[in-house]
Amino acid sequence: RSTYFKRKHRRLKNENNRRIKNKMSVLRAISPDLSRIRLVDQDCLSKRAAQIREGLERPFKHLIDISLGDAHRGGLQPITFVRQVISACLYPSLLDSGRLPIDVKSRARNLLKQCEGESVGSYTATCGLPKIQHSLSEFISRRDRGVPSSPENIFITSGSQQLVLRLFVHGKGSLQTGIMTPVPSSPLFNMALSSLGGAMVPYHLCEEEGWTLRLDEMRRALATARRHCNPMGLYVINPGNPVGQVQSQKSIEDVIRFAAEEKLFLLADEVYQDSVHDPTAEFVSYKRVLHEMGPPYSNTVELASFNSASKGFMGECGLRGGYVEFVNLDSAVMGHVYTLFSTEACTAVMGQIALDIMANPPRSGDASYTAFFERVQETLNSLDGMSCQPIRGGIYAFPQLHLPARAVAKAEEAGVAPDLLYCMLLLEEMGLCVGPGSEHLQRKDTHHLRYITHLPDEPIVQPRANSY
Repeated sequence: RSTYFKRKHRRLKNENNRRIKNKMSVLRAISPDLSRIRLVDQDCLSKRAAQIREGLERPFKHLIDISLGDAHRGGLQPITFVRQVISACLYPSLLDSGRLPIDVKSRARNLLKQCEGESVGSYTATCGLPKIQHSLSEFISRRDRGVPSSPENIFITSGSQQLVLRLFVHGKGSLQTGIMTPVPSSPLFNMALSSLGGAMVPYHLCEEEGWTLRLDEMRRALATARRHCNPMGLYVINPGNPVGQVQSQKSIEDVIRFAAEEKLFLLADEVYQDSVHDPTAEFVSYKRVLHEMGPPYSNTVELASFNSASKGFMGECGLRGGYVEFVNLDSAVMGHVYTLFSTEACTAVMGQIALDIMANPPRSGDASYTAFFERVQETLNSLDGMSCQPIRGGIYAFPQLHLPARAVAKAEEAGVAPDLLYCMLLLEEMGLCVGPGSEHLQRKDTHHLRYITHLPDEPIVQPRANSY
């Protein structure tokens, strides 16, 4: 089977090269930054899973795909209030019917009044609907226990990280912008950085200590990077993706001091802030900690904080609604930020509506995932050849595989990462599609899996994993 995968990879590469040679010459001059991007291994697994789902015979009745952070794709049902408000905004005639609750009608009418022509089909301001900017600003202040938030510093987008990177990623050689990035981390962020010509500066999270951020490792990574690029930013994910750690307030304070000392722009990916399951852990935003530290940190450290309706309790990935809040940027720089975001027109109004509901839900939820996540961790640690650090937050499990030397050798022979080969065999033989840790980057000679845990039918996963 390893020979089969090796031949398949070689055939796809040769076919791609032939297609390029037969196309117009402009394709041969494509941006080198784009050509350096490596598609994630998950694409290969997802395509194979789709083929199996189409009806090919296999020794299992159903295929279980838990490889992506898309809860609705896995069977999680959407929140009724969200879909009712969106339906009423798309088809206002519903507002005159008796089919919708009064609070849904009230929310939809207020949102439509904010749209030009009272239609969600019209453009909005570059930064988003002002009413929703204010809703997000109030949400942030409530979350951060009264820390002020200005709507003018909030930009609503369908994907803000790449736009923010465009603010300062440039240069070649020793002047090439470097961004300190955790390992493991999000492959999409790394792809966006590569597409802009930036250099990834990897710093490894400490798995043995529950995937903690260690300052000595960050200093080592920064010193090494300064020999070949110009590090300007520090990217952190809290709660973690894919490892699920939740930073303590002290850890965040240490990171802020480090960023201040080294004059690094902080990029805080906080999209999993509603997904904290460990009762001993608490999500605290970088902005709140920065404010509480006081001067000189609170008025000098530059920060971009990201949040989204794609994750958390809503899981509305397809609506593409997110925002970034800027802190401590000079007014002249904010002018450039506005110009940059203007190049993208505005984000889809449906995504903006989802954000408004996220910021102001009809009632606070009372569901607890504590017992569930303890069971997930216990299950993973009970499997032969697998171990898992505590899952404190986020929506993924990231267990380590302890593969025998023979399995690693087979993968090397096939020309694929060992955990990718494991995922391929798990898909083919058990009908279970998970993601390989190699696409998130990891320490040398370690191997991991990533799978989403926010699914209604999670108990069906354990028997497949146990039997394999």
